[in-house]
Amino acid sequence: MNSAAPLSNSQKNSFKVSAHNWPYPFWIAHRGAGKLAPENTLAAFRLGASYGYTMFECDVKLSLDEQAFLLHDDTLERTSNGQGVGGNLNLSQLIQLDAGSWHSRTYAGEPLATLNAVSAFCQKNDFFINLEIKPSPNLDFKTGELVGLMAMQMWQDCAIPPFLSSFQIDALRGAQKTAPNLPRGLLLEHLNDDWLGMAKELECCAVICDHEFWTEQAIHLAKANGFKTLSYTPNTLDAVQRLIDFGIEGIITDRVDLFSAAKPIKT
Repeated sequence: MNSAAPLSNSQKNSFKVSAHNWPYPFWIAHRGAGKLAPENTLAAFRLGASYGYTMFECDVKLSLDEQAFLLHDDTLERTSNGQGVGGNLNLSQLIQLDAGSWHSRTYAGEPLATLNAVSAFCQKNDFFINLEIKPSPNLDFKTGELVGLMAMQMWQDCAIPPFLSSFQIDALRGAQKTAPNLPRGLLLEHLNDDWLGMAKELECCAVICDHEFWTEQAIHLAKANGFKTLSYTPNTLDAVQRLIDFGIEGIITDRVDLFSAAKPIKT
């Protein structure tokens, strides 16, 4: 059970991000370095940083003992040598897995990343982070609660807080409860009938949609209602240019090798 102490009001009030006070860069590296390194590992973060990226998106869920680690899928098979649901193992078991060999021999032995390790890496290098809350089955609200609380604690001394997002409404509600002042973004597979109302209810400051479904009208509508507009994962020049022409304000991409800027990192 996570036994972290509640944060003081002064700590909570230190986080002041809104759509009108947006400190994050335009380009965000998807899962660390897109597909050029094993996703959601520190190796991927380092490679993304070597291409000049200063903000990273990653997927966070809870282990059986309620510690936060990075994994996109519910199960371990695709991106590690583990088996079964990742959330059914304790963190001590998860960090023993090989999360690199599936990608290439270069990354053999790369471990699954913990949220604590990601926090340390980002803070040491003044990098920004988008934590996508990715719950294991039936753990949406609890995952949002605990990831929100942990993020508040781990980044409490930073001027710029982590940006939380999720496709799961209950996960965002959980984060809204425990970390109300951390910025939140509603992730959408498409623009459903109530996307704007839901973003307002969850007190989000951004809406993030699949790049194929953003329209110029929808982007203007989101902005008019006080939301930042971001998109995932356009990986071609044409797709990116379309979004830029529409007025998009942030892009999460796999192509860190195509769209980049320069910034050294510390190891």
